Amino acid sequence: MAAPVDGKRRAFGSRLLSDPAKVFHHNAWDNVEWSEEQAAAAEKKVQENSTQRVCPERQVDYEVNAHKYWNDFYKIHENGFFKDRHWLFTEFPELAPRQNENYLKDLHLENKRNEIPECGSSDNGSDLTIKEQHKCPASLGHKIQKPPEEEAITQKLSHLMVCTDSFPGSSATYRILEVGCGVGNTVFPILQTNSDPGLFVYCCDFSSTAIELVQTNSEYDPSRCFAFVHDLCDEDQRYPMPKESLDVIVLIFVLSAIVPDKMQNAISRLSKLLKPGGVMLLRDYGRYDMAQLRFKKGQCLSGNFYVRGDGTRVYFFTQDELDALFTTAGLEKVQNLVDRRLQVNRGKQLTMYRVWIQCKYRKPRMSATS
Repeated sequence: MAAPVDGKRRAFGSRLLSDPAKVFHHNAWDNVEWSEEQAAAAEKKVQENSTQRVCPERQVDYEVNAHKYWNDFYKIHENGFFKDRHWLFTEFPELAPRQNENYLKDLHLENKRNEIPECGSSDNGSDLTIKEQHKCPASLGHKIQKPPEEEAITQKLSHLMVCTDSFPGSSATYRILEVGCGVGNTVFPILQTNSDPGLFVYCCDFSSTAIELVQTNSEYDPSRCFAFVHDLCDEDQRYPMPKESLDVIVLIFVLSAIVPDKMQNAISRLSKLLKPGGVMLLRDYGRYDMAQLRFKKGQCLSGNFYVRGDGTRVYFFTQDELDALFTTAGLEKVQNLVDRRLQVNRGKQLTMYRVWIQCKYRKPRMSATS
């Protein structure tokens, strides 16, 4: 197989196993087709390991003390469990350098099409700086009669002007939030790779231990990043940024860690933080992934939801389930793919079938009639 162009990592789906005899020539193969027998065997295995459920008392403990189990996890592993996710820039170019400039150009063109006053750099004006505010016609003392739709947009801009100095990263032109950041395996590659001076990255985690590890990392720069403890499921907890202020929200193997009944509210709350045109990026476990098939009887909490030996929990999604979560939150599908990957341990001559789902959903841009 030809080497990647310019030495860059291939996007998933580009390395195909055409000759089974060459299975151990690489560490992983993409888009591996499952036979009917293999799919049936996986379904049977899930049925078997789901027959015996965790008792209600233990289920309550895993929910109430979820923060304790994750704190214990990070106290044991610290920053040595997960590898830095440099593959993110291949799969999600929204996180890569120079993407910001193109993104802002797109928003500028969109604003002109929708006749939005050009006092800010984004659809809803959340990037408006104090200097730019003084350039607005309203600050010159002239009375201008606006159409109703422009008046509504101006009112929203005015509200955001009041908020711009009251949150971390308020002067940034491109804002990314990672939910469930762990010890920074996504955040630090973004900060290291993307040198855009207008970039600001927020990251939060349920575990105070994880956030402490992020904040004490030598790569942590408070002028470009803000790490904070946050419970994704707690509707009474506020995020440190206003609504419609984020360009990108990243969810990497985090939504699967919460109770299924609480997933919709969590996604809906996050959706409100996105600017019009902003995107939510997700990569998480898919149904019948190797990790699901390895669970034993007595570890199942509910359908496709399990508890690991360390007390942390995991759910295994279908594409339709994720699509319903995002679209119910008012987002539009850009990408919803299954990554069926065959991972290979060439030293031990072992094959492992992984199933992940990768999604990208966009918040609709404002139109002149909205």
